[in-house]
Amino acid sequence: MTRTVRVAAVTFLVLWLAASKVAAQTDPAVAGQWTSAAPLPFNSSALHLLPTGMVMFYGVRPTGTDTRLWDPATAITSLMPLPGYNVFCSGHAFLADGRLFFAGGHIVDGVGLPNSSTYDAASNVWAAGPNMNAGRWYPTATTLANGDVLVVTGKIDNTVGPDLLPQVFQVASGTWRNLTSAQLYVDLYPRMHLAPNGQVFNSATSQTTRYLGTSGTGAWTVVAATNTPGYRDYGSSVMYDDGKVLVMGGVDPPTSAAEVIDLNAATPAWRLVGSMAFARRHLNATLLPDGKVLVTGGTSGPGFNNTATPVFAAEMWDPATESWTTMASAQAVRLYHSAALLLPDGRVLTTGGDDITQVELYSPPYLFAGARPTITSAPAAVSFGQSYFVETPDAANIAKVRWIRLGSVTHAFNMNQRINSLSFSQAPGGLNVVSPSNPNLAPPGHYLLFILNANGVPSIAKIVQLGGSTAPAPALPDVIVTSLSYASGIFTSTVKNQGGAATPAGIAIGVAYSVDGVYRTWGGVTGPLAAGASVTIGTNGGPYTIPGGTHTITAFVDDENRFAESDESNNQLSRPITIP
Repeated sequence: MTRTVRVAAVTFLVLWLAASKVAAQTDPAVAGQWTSAAPLPFNSSALHLLPTGMVMFYGVRPTGTDTRLWDPATAITSLMPLPGYNVFCSGHAFLADGRLFFAGGHIVDGVGLPNSSTYDAASNVWAAGPNMNAGRWYPTATTLANGDVLVVTGKIDNTVGPDLLPQVFQVASGTWRNLTSAQLYVDLYPRMHLAPNGQVFNSATSQTTRYLGTSGTGAWTVVAATNTPGYRDYGSSVMYDDGKVLVMGGVDPPTSAAEVIDLNAATPAWRLVGSMAFARRHLNATLLPDGKVLVTGGTSGPGFNNTATPVFAAEMWDPATESWTTMASAQAVRLYHSAALLLPDGRVLTTGGDDITQVELYSPPYLFAGARPTITSAPAAVSFGQSYFVETPDAANIAKVRWIRLGSVTHAFNMNQRINSLSFSQAPGGLNVVSPSNPNLAPPGHYLLFILNANGVPSIAKIVQLGGSTAPAPALPDVIVTSLSYASGIFTSTVKNQGGAATPAGIAIGVAYSVDGVYRTWGGVTGPLAAGASVTIGTNGGPYTIPGGTHTITAFVDDENRFAESDESNNQLSRPITIP
């Protein structure tokens, strides 16, 4: 009798725990909620949130010529002007003035177009831009701190392979600048993020991650190797905070592993964090206004696009705990050519996957956590470092102010999204909010401005333009030589960084020593050198004995131009010396 009671009790406990788990997974306040909307006319391969609040999408292969608009308020699709060529498999990013910039496109699989163009949502007009050096299929486009756009890789055709030459589209002149010193084989659709030092960080798909400096003729430098073995293709990557990057998923067979790197560190290094509950490739990762990262879709089975093993459950990554939580499950299969996009109301739109026209929207748990704060008004445009007024009746209850750059996503990567937490203070009738002052952290363009209460519930966003059509010059280091001496074959100099930013971490600060204009030896230390700081640099190369007589010795800091400076003309110091 006692044993029977015990078995019954254990059985009840197991069933109760299982029921509790199911309830937790289906309670929208815990797991969020999926809803469906009217299907699209064709399966989409890309989503772009325009400054008007509408969403642009287009299809796969032949329907890459057919751009359409989708209205988040009504879930209705409408016609729009057409680009005049196939933008499927292009790279794309928003310009400072809100135009959506496209680079490359589709002829057939593996063969790219050299086209560039812009779509202006305000005027509803497409405009052709100058062609690139060659066709690009699967390139990545990244908006830089000054508003120009970097375009990297993309396949020329199936004989030549990828385009090795990175190019920068110069918005002011409408011309391309070639980074001829940075020609390197880079994987298709590389995951690229503008870093705090003004360079562009390549976080995936290779295990070797790098910076690409875009000043001058460009230069790649190795940053660190990831811990996850394999080629992280069709995984995703997000910059979830200033200079902090999370990568997850990808590889074949797919991995559940996730890693983070802090580019603000003196020596950035990848660090494993909690793994997802499901291995995935062809997933999408979306930044949310509460600072968390939502992962949706993908396949867990081996092979390029295993349709037999779709992952329906969403997962949420919390940067505070660096762990994942399994959320509600979608109905639609989201694999290759699927996309996910944050909307101004805080929901996430999911579409696509080959032959999938079904539209689903995910409402995160914060939409079930009580009343939402409201923004009554906010400025349409602000400048860098500006304090501006956001009118809200909920000012006393606001705990966070964040904005997220408008999304532009395809092939498991959002090329435009990034998030900033903004400083703010209460004011009568609202909040005084300060925009970022550093365009390396927030490049010019349009952002979704959210205010969040103490429960983490966000408002419906206002779309705010940062920086207008131009951005201030990003803060840069400026190294000079302040003293120079010589004794017994050894040169010694003092180098000061009088610029507004540290020199890049891990990049050498080299000094070339010459006598009477002829190079003789060198010295160096490894950065960073903080703004305002000085360092003594001796002789690392072989000592040089200066012959007797009167000579001129010179120290030339950063003689190989390893990093960009605010002033490149003040790097040398010369002085006379008499040797007995």
